[in-house]
Amino acid sequence: MRELSFVMHVATAAVLVWLAVMDVRSRRLPNVWVLAVGLLFFANALVVRLPFADVAFHVGTAAFVLLVGAGLFALRMVGGGDAKLAAAISLWTGAATLPATLMLVSLVGLVVALLGLATRRLDPVSCFGPMRALAMFSCQRGVPYGVALAAGGGAAILLPVLVPLLKH
Repeated sequence: MRELSFVMHVATAAVLVWLAVMDVRSRRLPNVWVLAVGLLFFANALVVRLPFADVAFHVGTAAFVLLVGAGLFALRMVGGGDAKLAAAISLWTGAATLPATLMLVSLVGLVVALLGLATRRLDPVSCFGPMRALAMFSCQRGVPYGVALAAGGGAAILLPVLVPLLKH
């Protein structure tokens, strides 16, 4: 059971990495991959036999985050994919660790925003190699906040299963 749960956590982190790459490249977070993050939570909940009340609490947290995200989307402060991804990540974290997760996301988001500002005059089409990768972050195309969500959320999802391994 524990090994399968670990695999699901790592798979979720891998999906988040893929979403970050997609956001940098196209400024899109495809629903099917965001849905995979949420479905992996439910699969993991079955594997670890998470009580129904706990699952319901996680779902309630995700619904609240989605509602707030929808409001921010309506105000054009975040993208729709970002709102959905934040809700999917909050399924994993629940309310207890949501503030810490949001802090991680915010710190990474600051780095992403600064990188976007620093590269705003770079054109990915005219750059090569590592400079092209940096130019992909240019805020001229919008801030790829999915990167911050993926990194901060991924850390929050992986840390609970990695820390016990490091203690042994």
